[in-house]
Amino acid sequence: MEYVIKTDKLTKRFGDFVATNEITFEVEKGEIFGFLGANGAGKTTAMRMLCGLSMPSSGTATVAGFDVYKQTEEIKRNIGYMSQRFSLYEDLTVQENIRFFGGIYGLSNQEIKTKSEDLLEQLGLKNEAKKLVASLPLGWKQKLSFSVAVLHQPKIVFLDEPTGGVDPVTRRQFWDLIYEASAKGITVFVTTHYMDEAEYCNRISIMVDGKIEALDTPANLKSQFKVNSMDEVFFELARGAKRSD
Repeated sequence: MEYVIKTDKLTKRFGDFVATNEITFEVEKGEIFGFLGANGAGKTTAMRMLCGLSMPSSGTATVAGFDVYKQTEEIKRNIGYMSQRFSLYEDLTVQENIRFFGGIYGLSNQEIKTKSEDLLEQLGLKNEAKKLVASLPLGWKQKLSFSVAVLHQPKIVFLDEPTGGVDPVTRRQFWDLIYEASAKGITVFVTTHYMDEAEYCNRISIMVDGKIEALDTPANLKSQFKVNSMDEVFFELARGAKRSD
């Protein structure tokens, strides 16, 4: 079994407040791993540590084989990231965004040219290549943002509530892109507030008050809690939460 994320009692404190409390889990190569929890549960703090953006207080973790304490720059070069808020430049064209981020990811001019043509074809955006990103509908922006985040074929892509505010049809299309990335061996680490999307993940962890209170496949979690949906699983766990944003 090849694990691309491994954590052991990973903890982040802010003074007396323990944002992330000794979380331990592993994520396999190519897995779609759902990282769920109510507001204030500690998801964002955990994700920032795994992306090399925040130093843990204690515990250990490796991401793409690199240590979160000592090798944060190597981690950043081997991951993709898409934030909850749109993460491309709206005052640049679609093509300019692809070129810009391709350069940041260290791709050669020829690689950028080839990948740009393939990406525009895949997304059906060839006619929009010279349009400003600001002019695109939200759904297209999100799909473009995800595609750019995996342009350099990272080992892992972190998605922080990527489909927030997007209509159901576009959300389904977005998840098709996630499945395609997973099939190519890219591990997808995703947070979402939509429990129907949790059903699409290979495995799910659910955080409550900084701790991981459940971790398994959607089917096993529903069986464990004797319920019919992930909404009900989430409610059973989250209703005991003592803190929120």
